[in-house]
Amino acid sequence: MKDLDNIPALMADIGARAKDASAVLAIASADTKRAALDAAAEAVWSNRKAIIAANEKDLVFGRDKGLSDAMMDRLMLDEARIQGIVDGLRAVAAQDDPVGEVLAEWDMESGLHIRRVRTPLGVIGVIYESRPNVTADAGALCLKSGNAVILRGGSESFHSSGAIHACLVEGLEKAGLPADAIQLVPTRDRAAVQELLSMTDTVDVIVPRGGKGLVGLVQREARVPVFAHLEGIVHIYLDADADPEKALKVVMNAKTRRTGICGAAECLLIHRDVADTIGQGVVRALLDAGVEVRGDEALQSINGVHPATASDWGCEFLDMIIAARVVSSIDEALAHIRRYGSDHTDCIVTEDEVAANRFFAELDSAILMRNASTQFADGGEFGMGAEIGIATGKMHARGPVGAAQLTSFKYLVEGDGTVRR
Repeated sequence: MKDLDNIPALMADIGARAKDASAVLAIASADTKRAALDAAAEAVWSNRKAIIAANEKDLVFGRDKGLSDAMMDRLMLDEARIQGIVDGLRAVAAQDDPVGEVLAEWDMESGLHIRRVRTPLGVIGVIYESRPNVTADAGALCLKSGNAVILRGGSESFHSSGAIHACLVEGLEKAGLPADAIQLVPTRDRAAVQELLSMTDTVDVIVPRGGKGLVGLVQREARVPVFAHLEGIVHIYLDADADPEKALKVVMNAKTRRTGICGAAECLLIHRDVADTIGQGVVRALLDAGVEVRGDEALQSINGVHPATASDWGCEFLDMIIAARVVSSIDEALAHIRRYGSDHTDCIVTEDEVAANRFFAELDSAILMRNASTQFADGGEFGMGAEIGIATGKMHARGPVGAAQLTSFKYLVEGDGTVRR
């Protein structure tokens, strides 16, 4: 029985066992890892009633804590979402194994033959908030990439994460892999997070997935390297040459499909040439759908639009709220996004190739889109099966972090009694 009162000892033990497990995973065959993930998927589906029952406890906890409707939506699991978890596990299982992939290969005049190949990172710590499906996504991707993982879910998803984690462990055991390859921190105590951030002897990288507060804490306090998953302050710019039908479809889906995910649109920029036509139509459609539109002075003539304040620009609402303003040019749109964006995902709606090319070239967000809903900012939609997060930094991994992004590389150098002159 783990001593939950001695957090430093608890976390040190988890770290040591993860490091031992990582050595086994690093040389596990592709077939073995695939079998573990397929067995985990079967276990999740077989135990869906127990998972939903555990989730009910978390929903009660969340309501008592006063979580917003958007956060409650992120937390909630039903049979359809569990089917999504199962599909994600199977999709990751079916992917090609990244470990050992030859990234480059060449010969030198010295007689050396050199290969650069993918290799696991080792032990990954994942700290996340309310979405319990991250337990499965992160566990699956770390396993696929040959890494052991220490999962620290949010207090809101404590029971759901535990039920899903048990299914992942069942998959590991059925495939003959160590159960310690995927561990879940068994306490809500925040001291466990502080310990995890300082475990330089056993943890190779930390991946925070959550709001600005969580990511900021991790970036400030971590002694272990961090893949930052910052907030999604997502912009959509309706260019002067936007197609009206595409503009309506893209904006409505990007804002209203699921408001609580990081790819949800939070700010709408409208070129002045289409403000009274396409722009007005899109804003009215948002209002009709129940979205609170906080607009600049140019949009406040539309009945129902609330005046925007300075704090609305650069805000991640994660709710049925969007900030909106009219811009005089693409230059003004680009300047606004550079000032208020979070380098996560931004979109242009246009039929103008020159404008699209400028948008793609002059912004440096991890994901840039044209004429497509920003709700596609997701590893599963990128063909990765799942994602551990959207990395907004510029070191190592960027954008959706799938299995391949959870690897490093090493050089394999072969000679034939070759010596250097």
